[in-house]
Amino acid sequence: MISSSVGRPGTLTVAAALLAAEGLLALVLGGYVGVETVIGEPTDVITSIAVAGFGVLGGALLLWVARGLWLVLRWSRGPAVTTQIFALPVAISLIQSAQYAFGVPLIAAAAVALVTLLAPTSTHALMGEDGAPGAS
Repeated sequence: MISSSVGRPGTLTVAAALLAAEGLLALVLGGYVGVETVIGEPTDVITSIAVAGFGVLGGALLLWVARGLWLVLRWSRGPAVTTQIFALPVAISLIQSAQYAFGVPLIAAAAVALVTLLAPTSTHALMGEDGAPGAS
């Protein structure tokens, strides 16, 4: 583990910031749905609670993964890449349904996060010399 910002490449800093932003947004939106479920009149209370819970839990997990990237912890790369891969079809669906304000930023964030996570400097920092597990 690299504990100082000197050893953390800029690519991991960008990836951690993007995942943290995604996590915060999911947390806020999940909280908003939860509040609206309590004070409003949802059509389906069970679904609203599930969506709120998924948003809050997903946001918290994204923040945890972002922290792992910030601390250059090896385990954080897999979940970070996986979430960005899953974000791409969601963003494409949003764009296809004319939800450009949500789809375009999401696809841009996912693409930038994937590029920074898979960059050679990130691989070296997270996986060791030449990407070999256990090296360095």
